[in-house]
Amino acid sequence: MRRRLVLLLLMLLVAICLLMGRLVFVQVLQSKWLSGMAKQSWEREIPLSGIRGSVLDSEGEKIAYTASAPSLLAVPSQVKDKEGTAQKLAPILGMPEDKILNLLKKKQLMVYLKPGGKQMSEATAEKVRQLNLPGIYMTEEGKRAYPYGNLAAQVLGITGSDNQGITGIEKQYDNVLQGVKGSITFYAKANGELMPGEGEAVQPATDGNDVKLTINRQIQQYVEREIEQAVADYNPDNVTAIVEDPKSGAILGMANYPTFDPANWRNYPQSTYNQNLAIWKTFEPGSTFKIVTLSAALQENKVNLNDGFYDPGYYEVAGHRIRCWKAGGHGSQTFLNVVENSCNPGFIALGERLGKTTLLSYVKKFGFGQKTGIDLPGEGNGILFKENKMGPLELATTAFGQGVSVTPIQQVMALGAVANGGKLMKPYVVQDIQNHETGQVISEAQPTVVRQVISASTATKVRGALESVVANGSGRNAYKYGYRIAGKTGTAQVAKNGRYESGHYIVSFIGMAPANDPKLIAYIAIDNPHPKHGIVFGGVIAAPIVGNILQDSLQTLGVQPSTQGLQKKYRYGDVVPVDVPNFTGLSVADAKKLALQNTAGLNVEILGAGSTVIAQSPPGRSKVDDGSTIRLYLGDGTSSKSIDKANQNQ
Repeated sequence: MRRRLVLLLLMLLVAICLLMGRLVFVQVLQSKWLSGMAKQSWEREIPLSGIRGSVLDSEGEKIAYTASAPSLLAVPSQVKDKEGTAQKLAPILGMPEDKILNLLKKKQLMVYLKPGGKQMSEATAEKVRQLNLPGIYMTEEGKRAYPYGNLAAQVLGITGSDNQGITGIEKQYDNVLQGVKGSITFYAKANGELMPGEGEAVQPATDGNDVKLTINRQIQQYVEREIEQAVADYNPDNVTAIVEDPKSGAILGMANYPTFDPANWRNYPQSTYNQNLAIWKTFEPGSTFKIVTLSAALQENKVNLNDGFYDPGYYEVAGHRIRCWKAGGHGSQTFLNVVENSCNPGFIALGERLGKTTLLSYVKKFGFGQKTGIDLPGEGNGILFKENKMGPLELATTAFGQGVSVTPIQQVMALGAVANGGKLMKPYVVQDIQNHETGQVISEAQPTVVRQVISASTATKVRGALESVVANGSGRNAYKYGYRIAGKTGTAQVAKNGRYESGHYIVSFIGMAPANDPKLIAYIAIDNPHPKHGIVFGGVIAAPIVGNILQDSLQTLGVQPSTQGLQKKYRYGDVVPVDVPNFTGLSVADAKKLALQNTAGLNVEILGAGSTVIAQSPPGRSKVDDGSTIRLYLGDGTSSKSIDKANQNQ
C-alpha cells in the first residue's frame, strides 16, 4: 500500500511538473506569438484613400479634379433597429430597402451603404444628418469634378464609386492618379466595442500624381463647337474629330458625338462613355486613303504629277466596271488633276502600277492594320486584305480606299507622316506627370519616331498636290485665305451584313496647315449625315468644318497668315472673299460705326470690357468669306498686358 501511494505521489508530481512546464511554455515562450494571433483576431482596419490626382490641360488648367464629397457608412453592431433604419434611408439614398437591410445585417465592423450613400450631394447628406440614426456615420471622400463640363469627355474617361478609373485617361493612368492607400488600424471585440488598453495605428495615404495632357483647351473647344454645329445641321448618327501636332505626335484635340457628362455618366448608354470613336471605330475611309496610294506611287517613281491620264468615267478590272464618281468621267487630265478631282480610275491605275505587294507594304508602313500605340484604352486595329487573297479587284478598291477598314487616329498619323517629312510618329495625349502638391515634373513624354515611311522630297510633293486639292479641287470648301490648307476629301459608302447600304455614307476630310511647314493636322468624319440640300460629299459637308478648325487653331497658336501658296480659283457659286477692316485702336463707338459702314456683309462680335479695341481676329487687311464673323477684343488701350492677353485669346 505504501509503495502504491509513493508511486501515485510521484505520478502526480510528474503530472504537475508537466503542467507547469506547459504553462511556462505557453505563458513565456509562446506569449509573443499568441498575443500576435489574438491581436489579429481583434484587428480591424478602415482603409484611407488619398486625393486622386488631377487631370490638367496643356496649359496646366484643371479639367478634372477631386472635390470632397460625403459618404455614408454603418457599424452594424451599433444599429439596433435595423428594419427601421433601412426604411428611413431607402427613399433618401434611392436604394431598395432590402438591400440596405442586408448591408446592416452583415457581420462586419463597418459597411459602406453604396451605391446611394457613396459620394452624396450635400442636399442628400443633410437629409441623412437630420435623421440622427444610431450607428450611421458620415465620412468625407473624394468626388470627381469637371469645371468645363463634358469637355474632352471620352479622352478623360470616368471613375467608379470607389474612385477607380474605368475608361479613358482615368483608366490608362489609374495607378498614377490613384496614389497609395493608407489605413487606420484598431482592436475591437466581436460586437464592435474597442478593446481596453489597445491604441490605434494610422498609416497615412499618399495622394495621387497629376496628369498633364497635350490637349489644348482652346483647340478642343473649337473642335467641339464644330461638332455641335455639324450635328445641328446634318443630324448624323455620330461624328469624330482629331487635331494633332505632326512634328511630335501630340494630340491637341479629340472629340466625338454622341458625348456625355462625365460627372453623371450613369445617365448615358454604355456605348457613349465606354467607346472613344476616334481610336476605336473602324470603317472604310474612302478617298482620304488615296493619300497613301499617291505617296507610294511618287516614292516608287511610278508617276509624275504632270503625266497625262484619260478618264472615260470608268475603269475595267477583272471583268468589273468601276465607275468614277463623276458621270461621264473627267476626260483628259494630268495626274495632279486626278488628285484634285479625286478620280477613282486614276488611282486604280496607280494601284496597278505599284502592284499589290508594294502597295500593301506602304499601307502597313503608314501604320494601317495595327494599333498606333496611343496612350488611351480601347484602340482598334483595322482590317486589311491579306496579300495572298488580294486579287486585281481588291487591289483596285484598296487603291481608292474601299474594302479596307481603318481608324480615325490611324488616318491622322498617316497624314502626319506626310506633314513631317515622311516620319511616322507615335501619338500621345499625356504630356507629363506631376507631383500633386508641388507641381514638380516626375516624368515627361518624348516624341517617338516610329519609322521613315517616305522621303522628305516625296512628302513635299504630296503636300503640294494636297494644297492644290484645296485651292483648285474637291477640297475647295476648306480653303482659308493666308493659311495654306492642304487636304483630301472622303466619301465612303457604309457596308452592313456584307452589302453596301443605299444612302448611308461616312463623309470626311483630313487637312494640314500651313502646307509648306505644317503645324497642325485636323480630321473629321461624319457618319450618315442628312443635309437639307441632299448633297452628301466630303468636300461639301466635312471640308469647311476642317477649314474652320485649322484657321481658328492656327490663330490660337499665333501662326500668322501668309501671302504665299496657291490662290483659290473661283467658280460660279463660290463665296467671294472680302477684306477685313482694321478695327484695332478704335474706340468702341468708332468700331461700331466702321462695322455699319462696311458693306461686305461681315458680322462683328465684341468681347471683353473696355473703351478701345486692342485686338481683333482675324486681323485687319486679311481676307475672309463674305458673312464671316470678326471678333473684337476690348481693353483700356494702354496696358500691354491686356493686349498680350487678347492676342492669346484669339
